[in-house]
Amino acid sequence: MVVGDGGRELSVVGGMLGRVLSVVLDLVLPQTCAGCGAKGARCCGRCLAELTARPARRLPRPRLPGTPDCWSASPYEGAVRKAIVAYKERGAVALASVLAEALAFTALTAIGRTGAPWAARGFAVVPVPSGRASIGARGHDPVGGLAELAVRRLRMFGVPAVPWAALSQARRVVDQAGLSSPQRVANLAGSLRVALAAKGPPVASVLLVDDIITTGATLVEAARALRAAGVSVPMAVTVAATRRRS
Repeated sequence: MVVGDGGRELSVVGGMLGRVLSVVLDLVLPQTCAGCGAKGARCCGRCLAELTARPARRLPRPRLPGTPDCWSASPYEGAVRKAIVAYKERGAVALASVLAEALAFTALTAIGRTGAPWAARGFAVVPVPSGRASIGARGHDPVGGLAELAVRRLRMFGVPAVPWAALSQARRVVDQAGLSSPQRVANLAGSLRVALAAKGPPVASVLLVDDIITTGATLVEAARALRAAGVSVPMAVTVAATRRRS
């Protein structure tokens, strides 16, 4: 075994142990809200309201060519930002249910407000994939987990959605932090593909899901890969959207 592979395995094991420890601590220690720190549930009623009160179309500016219609539950700020960071980076997996509810509610709102004839015919919910190193370090696939839970919520409301983990990494990319919109596009170009292990598209249309939209470059690349496989990608839904500043 080469040293690099050993390091990756240690990272995966460390991430899994961290997730297990986080779950155990959630069970035995007094809970505080990830959004505001109040004692009680991991997401208190006030922060839950902040997370779900403002589902809306939030397109990145400028809108990149190939960007699907983008809706998010909330701006990426305040309690919402803290909850996403706690879930994604700090192992607070108990927040998955709350964040998935926000995704599903936003999808229902978007479908209702736009009409979305493609949704009535059934669609697949496809998560934007995380890299293997990120999954190993975190001990879980944050967006993949949210997508599965969101599908369950949608089906409870009679929406004909099915999960489809179609996308995989085709190549490595550099950390996106600090990159401009054109730099992100160049960094991500050709980085995703429809996984060879994925069966053919179960339906004709896809709803893309991710945790955050910033420039939209990630969603553009995901949509490109899916469209290359012959699938329509009319809409994307995220938990939050960053406010773009010039």
